[in-house]
Amino acid sequence: MTDPASERRRMAELLVEKGVLTSPWLREAVEAVPRERFLRPGVFLDEGRAWRPVTPSGAGPDAWLSLAHRLDTLTTQLDGHLTADRADGPVPGVPTSSSTDPATVVGMIEALDLGTDHRVLEIGTGTGYSTALLCHRVGEDDVATVEVDPQVAARADAALESAGHSTWTVTGDGLLGHPYRAPYDRVIATCAVRRIPYAWIRQTRPGGVVLATVGSWPWGTGLARVTVGEDGTAEGAITGPSSFMQARAQAVTPLAGDLSARAAHADSVRPARVPPLVLEEWMPAFLAQLAAPGAQLVRATDGDGAPLRYLFDPERESFAEFRPRGGGWSVRQGGPVALWDVVEHALLAWRDAGGPGIEAVRLRVTGRSHHYRIEGSPELRWEHRLA
Repeated sequence: MTDPASERRRMAELLVEKGVLTSPWLREAVEAVPRERFLRPGVFLDEGRAWRPVTPSGAGPDAWLSLAHRLDTLTTQLDGHLTADRADGPVPGVPTSSSTDPATVVGMIEALDLGTDHRVLEIGTGTGYSTALLCHRVGEDDVATVEVDPQVAARADAALESAGHSTWTVTGDGLLGHPYRAPYDRVIATCAVRRIPYAWIRQTRPGGVVLATVGSWPWGTGLARVTVGEDGTAEGAITGPSSFMQARAQAVTPLAGDLSARAAHADSVRPARVPPLVLEEWMPAFLAQLAAPGAQLVRATDGDGAPLRYLFDPERESFAEFRPRGGGWSVRQGGPVALWDVVEHALLAWRDAGGPGIEAVRLRVTGRSHHYRIEGSPELRWEHRLA
């Protein structure tokens, strides 16, 4: 039978080889925290059109330990309620909770620069695995973790107890933080947010750090690390690409219905100077979200099977529809905002600036807005006002 401790050591070695695990204390935590306990009652494996449930009893001890210590994100809930132990076989569904790839989890915790005397707020408990790693550093009394889903929170709390961590597990809306344990030295979010809630800044000590994935698309999102100042603002940068499930209160509902009807009445038609396919790339997708923060990209095909792309901004009742035209694309735009004009301007300015990576983006958060900029380009600046 496989030794769980040897599996944890093997996973730690892989994380060291990938360059994401560098701190001795965190390696000790990875080698001590039993990830397999935090995956109960089971996981779903992606089989393309369906999710195959895998449980500890169904897989067997050795296979379960091997699965639990893979460097993969493992889905633990579908459609806000279904767990693997309640599925008889492969099922369709939308992931709503998961155990994030350990490389991502460890990389984020490394980025916190966590001291033993720090108090930590975690947004998005999930399985509780990352919570346990945090507790290993600062102690269970100085970690508060907030999970919006009561069932997920209950399972995480039980797993944390079984691993020896009676921490502050709270069921609630993490976008509001947890003021009762504030102020915090570190805030870490394991979900993506459109913008960093100012409540997190307000509940963090001056000099403290907030780490969160910003953006609303499934891709093209960035990991923001900001330091809180004495004046109640926070400044920092996007440190790299990052991908998490959206905070449930901010999750975008996919557009349904007849897309062509939504784009029936255009105010303008012109050749696209930049093809919409660039939005499949990470940095252009991030720029599009900065330039048009309410826009959604939708992929479709016409009756002949030709590819179509749309940008819709439901709040501003605007759209851009893209169709292949010769060797390029045409764009039809309608509504109060010419969405592709806005996004295309940002993409062209970005190219003129040499196409800097996502790490070039700087961020300042105030009580009223988010300010993004890329150094050296006066055109690559955006202000997102908070509602």
